[in-house]
Amino acid sequence: MNHSKIPFVDLQTQYQHLKPQVDAAIVQACTRGDFVLGKDVELFEAEFAAWCRTPHCVSVANGTEALHLALLACDIGPGDEVITCTHTFIATAIAIHATGAKPVLVDCDPKYYTIDPAQVARAITPRTKAIIPVHLYGQPADMDPILELAKKHGLFVIEDACQAHGAEYKGRRCGSLGDIAAFSFYPGKNLGAYGDGGAITTTRKDLAEKVWLLRNYGQRVKYEHSCKGVNSRLDTIQAAVLRIKLPHLESWNAARRAAAAQYNQLLAGSGLALPQLAPYATHVYHLYVVQPASRQQLQAALDAANISHGIHYPIPIHLQPAFADLGLKAGSFPVAEALAAKIVSLPMFPEITGEQLQRVAAACRPA
Repeated sequence: MNHSKIPFVDLQTQYQHLKPQVDAAIVQACTRGDFVLGKDVELFEAEFAAWCRTPHCVSVANGTEALHLALLACDIGPGDEVITCTHTFIATAIAIHATGAKPVLVDCDPKYYTIDPAQVARAITPRTKAIIPVHLYGQPADMDPILELAKKHGLFVIEDACQAHGAEYKGRRCGSLGDIAAFSFYPGKNLGAYGDGGAITTTRKDLAEKVWLLRNYGQRVKYEHSCKGVNSRLDTIQAAVLRIKLPHLESWNAARRAAAAQYNQLLAGSGLALPQLAPYATHVYHLYVVQPASRQQLQAALDAANISHGIHYPIPIHLQPAFADLGLKAGSFPVAEALAAKIVSLPMFPEITGEQLQRVAAACRPA
């Protein structure tokens, strides 16, 4: 029996497949010496914008900064409220807090785990200025009702697409649905750099121009600062790596969908609650998340079989000590709290083999 470790994400295999092109691209960037806002940054922005089917892309230092600068571009600040889901990575709420605005949290849909539009509607107040739907685990949030609410109340829609590179809602790419969108290129993402990286995409030229200024100290011309910006720039070397990877992203996402389909087949009748595909969605399975009857037992079985796994996410934002100031207690959002107590993320990456999937599935079935 093969007892070799099954990784949660296998970045080494992907690098070996692309090694000659990646190494050459890095060497070229080093040879040019344009390490900050160099040639590959501008080229990647144009290529990623086209891939997301949007006219504008501005790269930044990481996904959290993409969210933060998107909020600032929408003039969100102290006194404003921004609605988002409690079942997400904490960066979504941290970005809101960084502007001085208040994160207003709502629960998630029990079937698809994304933000519940009905709860968004109930959370809107005169202070609400934006909604951040999170396209969680690679599946789009239900955008039409959110966009309708935004139109009715004059709100911005800022997509958190940090887990949704290539995901589609009714045939439209995530990143092109709201006013502006944030992406992360953290190494484990569907499109990952070899360090931190991020970008915003938008159909609005005015918002793109604001982010473009904000990311580089607010300067259009060197040493002339038209606004109080920050230092949030994608390194040229990371842009060069992303340019090599981007043409493979479509096939990598297809491989993730194929792996998810095989998981669905292998785990049918296992007693696990499997991910549900929304009828409006093209899922890209950044994560494959299941609900066992006993998380402790499943984790023990996976550990015994030498299989890596994760929990995304074990503590909802409203129960994080960092956001105790919101005054929300256990029981505030029962769907998210129930998910957080049960969910387990199984290995998922484009290069996962049939044999690895079978091993994972075997470990997930009770003895």
